[in-house]
Amino acid sequence: MNKATYTHLIKQKATELGFMYCGISKADFLEEEAPRLERWLNQNMHGQMHYMENHFDKRLDPRLLVDGAKSVVSLLLNYFPGEENQQPEEGTYKISKYAYGTDYHFVIKDKLKELLEYINEEIGEVGGRCFVDSAPVLDKAWAKKSGLGWVGKNSNLITPQVGSFYFIAELIIDLELEPDGPIKDYCGSCTRCLDACPTGAITEPYVVDGSKCISYFTIELKDQLPQEMEGKFGNWVFGCDICQDVCPWNRFSKPHREPAFAPHPHLKEMKASDWQELTQEVFSQLFRKSAVKRTGYKGLLRNIQFVEQRPENK
Repeated sequence: MNKATYTHLIKQKATELGFMYCGISKADFLEEEAPRLERWLNQNMHGQMHYMENHFDKRLDPRLLVDGAKSVVSLLLNYFPGEENQQPEEGTYKISKYAYGTDYHFVIKDKLKELLEYINEEIGEVGGRCFVDSAPVLDKAWAKKSGLGWVGKNSNLITPQVGSFYFIAELIIDLELEPDGPIKDYCGSCTRCLDACPTGAITEPYVVDGSKCISYFTIELKDQLPQEMEGKFGNWVFGCDICQDVCPWNRFSKPHREPAFAPHPHLKEMKASDWQELTQEVFSQLFRKSAVKRTGYKGLLRNIQFVEQRPENK
């Protein structure tokens, strides 16, 4: 078998496993990303996400993560819930769509392991590791390099046919495959994401100050929420989808077919009062396997109370 055959087999299996797209890039140093990442860190745009400062070299060179790495296999998994599964726009608090169902780390890790096992069965002994946003890998950079989309002005990867509501994961392997090439940037003169961001986190096109993002405040920040942000969160209490919701490319989003990502039946029915009266027991039931556990029960209550301080809620 040759590179082309290996590549075809891997992409075919990825589709069978439910991945929306699969792209290949050569495991090499990310030259373009190095100065960009350094500048972002130097400007403290990662806030209290100190883990972003760690393993700088590994973030830029996959060969430091996997011995003899030759290819990065980038995969996209759709999580767009479709209209019938989305939370109501008014009268309740909102969590980011990616957190509706089972924590994606578990779902994707299982699929990646299966893909790696398949590669070993069909192709032979191949060394590699699975990555789901839990190691120093620049997911978007690799997905862009492998032609799965372009990085938009809101810093999300955008794919022409489907938008941006998907997870990105990788297999880094020591097998040489046929790399795909990048595609064009189709943001054009559009500035909807910049105009819509209520906290001004998108400081300029293609630059997001993570320390000003609603997702950062509601998930990553463990301290008290800053008073200058009062009234700017809207109804968001875990994450934020605003810059994706307004992106014209997301009119092409199609509902996912992953049962594990279906929301808990009670989630869509919850009114603001239900959130305010949330007990530890109900939190544990609702979000037993959800990414919302990252902020914890106390963190979620803190976010709800902060959003409640808005003038219209007083």
